[in-house]
Amino acid sequence: MKATIERSAFLKSLGHVQSVVERRNTIPILSNVLLRASGSRLNMTATDLDIEIVEGVEATILQEGSTTVPAQTLYDIVRKLPEGSQVELVYESDESRLALSAGRAHFWLPCLPADDFPAMTAGEMAQHFSLPVADIIKLIDHTKFAISTEETRYYLNGIYLHPEESGGKPVLRSVATDGHRLARVQTALPAGAETMPGIIVPRKTVLEVRRLVEDQEKPVQISVSESKIRFEFGDMTLTSKLIDGTFPDYSRVIPTDNDKILFVEGHDFARAVDRVATISTEKSRAIKLVLDAGRLTLAVNNPETGSASEELSSDYAAEPLEIGFNSKYLLDVLAQIDGGTAKFEFADAGSPTVISNADDQEQQALYVLMPMRV
Repeated sequence: MKATIERSAFLKSLGHVQSVVERRNTIPILSNVLLRASGSRLNMTATDLDIEIVEGVEATILQEGSTTVPAQTLYDIVRKLPEGSQVELVYESDESRLALSAGRAHFWLPCLPADDFPAMTAGEMAQHFSLPVADIIKLIDHTKFAISTEETRYYLNGIYLHPEESGGKPVLRSVATDGHRLARVQTALPAGAETMPGIIVPRKTVLEVRRLVEDQEKPVQISVSESKIRFEFGDMTLTSKLIDGTFPDYSRVIPTDNDKILFVEGHDFARAVDRVATISTEKSRAIKLVLDAGRLTLAVNNPETGSASEELSSDYAAEPLEIGFNSKYLLDVLAQIDGGTAKFEFADAGSPTVISNADDQEQQALYVLMPMRV
């Protein structure tokens, strides 16, 4: 293999693919990136056996071939090369190493055989559809904070993506929960996704996709099978295994008859929660909401560090109520309201609370928060 590639294009693609490589690997070749020179392109592949990213970039190919080299080391070298330099790659088979040159800088990296690099077989993808970048960002950003990190309940370690009907319209719905809070957001169902089964997309895949769509403008092509999902972003393809499990019936935990309604300005409320929570313990992060007609008081009482309270004007006309929440969970939800008017629907101090953006007329996003004793 012999190829020459412009440094900035090489670095950008390497940055995309090397991020899936785990820093610590018991299988040495999983620390490597597969380089394959063919035609007029250099294709790069990285995998952790659950996710595979492949990206091709224009290059001058003088001799076709392939090899694998340590991903992190290669990325660090290219990152430190001078801007605008041309990078020459030559695979020296007799030494089993890759010679990398740029100007007066020369590096030699150990290689492992390309034939040993694991290939992820996508299998037959039955469903194909495309989603605008803005929709993908919405489906991810409004739910990712609620993904569980508890390994024992592995089926909650991702986003549940499924077609649904809402208000008589077909929608694509994204749901995440960790048992303490639940996030649900939806967008118009794209053509081709009508018969898609409910799938659980793993947390790492969700975060990788969110990072990769940042540079995209055109709609992303998505293909789904029973066990895998594939995202195509122009010259880049990400294929991932799905979580093999059953997502719980989340609709059962969303209250429909909470009758105590509070409206409060989202930014002001979030800042007040953040201020008052300074006194709460690192472990519980408990904060109490005291609701009375037209008034909302936030309070924290910590025997070790003191107490705090702050009063806010609000729209509340129901009977007085005192309810406690984990302040971090509350702030995570308020961050999704994005400065609009937050609408809280309460039942009592021990029942789940429904939170939404009062300015969201189509009820695109909805959050459920479990209270705590304070």
